[in-house]
Amino acid sequence: MSATKSDKGIWKRALWLVPLVVIGGSLSGVGFGPDAWYAALEKPSFQPPAYLFGIVWPALYTMIALALATVLNEPRTPARDAAVGLWGIQLLLNFSWSYVFFGAHAIAFAKWHLAAILVVAALAAGRFWRIRPLAGWLMVPYLLWLIFAFMLNSAIVELNPGVSEPLFG
Repeated sequence: MSATKSDKGIWKRALWLVPLVVIGGSLSGVGFGPDAWYAALEKPSFQPPAYLFGIVWPALYTMIALALATVLNEPRTPARDAAVGLWGIQLLLNFSWSYVFFGAHAIAFAKWHLAAILVVAALAAGRFWRIRPLAGWLMVPYLLWLIFAFMLNSAIVELNPGVSEPLFG
């Protein structure tokens, strides 16, 4: 199989994966996004302007969808299946974070939820890199943003003691 033929398969997969992931991420943010409760919280000095999130997240979702398309284009093996499984778990965790933070107001739990997303996404990225390095590299901006998001979430928890609701109970 030539590299050109292989790359063509990536773009065929990307044509449906990118919109699916971007729309899924957008819907998770629309259902549970910043509101008056969030506006009243103290924010750290490094809080980006709100419009930046609407630019960054679609770009990140596009890159991680392209990473998945790249891996899915490779021959099916147990290693590929495990990598794709980890990718799916991190995406489900990602899509549910907005509910935890904005919907349930469980900002302390959301911090650890972000840590879980980061760990699973890093495991997926590492496996992606072993399958096809480009796929691993496409995950790096997402991993960096997750680290930033964890720091931001942590700072919001520290600046707003007693505000976090329990997620269960």
